[in-house]
Amino acid sequence: MTRAAELAEALARLRDRVSAAARAAGRDPDQVTLLPVTKFFPAADIRILAGLGCPAVAEARDQEAVVKVSQVPGLTWHMIGRLQRNKARSVARWADVVQSVDSVRLVDSLSAAATAERDGALRVLVQISLDDDPARGGVAASDVAELADRVAAAPGLELAGVMAVAPLGAEPDLAFAQLARVHERLLRDHPGAAERSAGMSTDLESAVRHGSTCVRVGTALLGTRQYSHLEREPQ
Repeated sequence: MTRAAELAEALARLRDRVSAAARAAGRDPDQVTLLPVTKFFPAADIRILAGLGCPAVAEARDQEAVVKVSQVPGLTWHMIGRLQRNKARSVARWADVVQSVDSVRLVDSLSAAATAERDGALRVLVQISLDDDPARGGVAASDVAELADRVAAAPGLELAGVMAVAPLGAEPDLAFAQLARVHERLLRDHPGAAERSAGMSTDLESAVRHGSTCVRVGTALLGTRQYSHLEREPQ
């Protein structure tokens, strides 16, 4: 089987899963975006996915994304990995959306970078920690409102919504229900921040059930990642 055929079959299965999950939750499947996570996969795969109707992809490493963006123009690019402030200027050049914003200092760095490097606003999602583990990224639920206000007021940035990852070993329904509660509170003050990025290959049904508008899929679409020297380079 060719790589194109493999990806087409996997994408069809995932689209069926998303559609079934949305219908089961009484939602329109068109309300949920399936976002391929292409970290450690080649630009050739991204071209195939674009041809199969995927207009956006996600990367987690700046140095890898810079190369791929130049090789596959015309897509919408999401940054989903933990982001160091010294990479803000580079990311502002290629990313359309940064989903992993979790500190005031990062907001300020992205704002300065976006103002200097872009014509349009950089869309930002506040990453929310659902387990209070700083090693996994995300802002505590109690600090979400303050950080969202900072993003909304920052030049060059647009507050688009929230993102979260279910804690390791946790019950996804409980985690995504918590995310939904935090997001609903945020929407009272920022009604335009409607994006809720949650759910991956193993738990997307739960995320869709709890209102996810974007599921980030890697393994179920592209297969097992072939790790390389890129994994050991600093971001």
